Amino acid sequence: MLSILIPVYNYDVRPLVFELHKQCTASTIEFEIVVQDDASEIFINENNSITNLNFCSYNVLQKNCGRSVVRNTLVQLAKFDNLLFLDADTMPVSAIFISSYINQITIEEKIVYGGIVYQTSKPENSKLLRWVYGKKREALSVTKRNAEPYLSFLTLNFLIKKSVFTKVKFNENIPNLRHEDTLFSFDLMKNKIKIGHIDNPIVHLGLDLNTNFIIKSEKAIDNLHYLINKKLIDYQYVKLAKTAIYVKKSNMQFLVSKIFTVAKPLLLKNLIGKKPSLLLFDFYRLGYFCQINND
Repeated sequence: MLSILIPVYNYDVRPLVFELHKQCTASTIEFEIVVQDDASEIFINENNSITNLNFCSYNVLQKNCGRSVVRNTLVQLAKFDNLLFLDADTMPVSAIFISSYINQITIEEKIVYGGIVYQTSKPENSKLLRWVYGKKREALSVTKRNAEPYLSFLTLNFLIKKSVFTKVKFNENIPNLRHEDTLFSFDLMKNKIKIGHIDNPIVHLGLDLNTNFIIKSEKAIDNLHYLINKKLIDYQYVKLAKTAIYVKKSNMQFLVSKIFTVAKPLLLKNLIGKKPSLLLFDFYRLGYFCQINND
């Protein structure tokens, strides 16, 4: 028995639901697909058509509540104990995607993460930074993910039991600025809940524009800074924060933030260009962290 839970916001989720429904039907498992819309402005009528499929539901919140609230709401709506979370802008790579997860269902209280890949063909230059970052930093092999099982976990493709989720759920009290998945994995680690990594990836389809990805990255750092200050995450858990704190303790924070301010136009020119450098992107994020920490 499997509940597939999909949060959606301003995205056409029908292709994903149709593929999952086809695979679940072929597997003969008892299932449901629950889509929770976070007060979208577009695709509402289109997505509502998935209710014509057996065992599928589509619910729309009256106001935008953010990723943590939507995911927790999905769990409350789920009928079954085995929960498969998928992001709306994804698609299974394999025709046996559902069967592979069904084989992972046991009585053991753990999480199973299937991984992520990105399209092999280079996208247009306006979306190149997100693609390069995803391929190098997120699309990791099972071996690399197992080396850091918690830090390499993303919340866009994972299997979890409802009994585990009652112990570690998404924090609804934090700003809706990203890094809720980092906090979730940190809480999993604290509660000694295992994460099993398998090769059952989805392809990430929703590539952000370079400028939007940079803005989202800044917001993510804002939230990381907030989580550390509120002592919800240990700064040593996240490499960026660990480096930034080292810079601060070495009395170099003001210097780094100053260099970042001066170099920012040149950094942005590279990051939105034809050959974005992840090394420069790392410095951009470090400089931004030092700047807000200095403030």
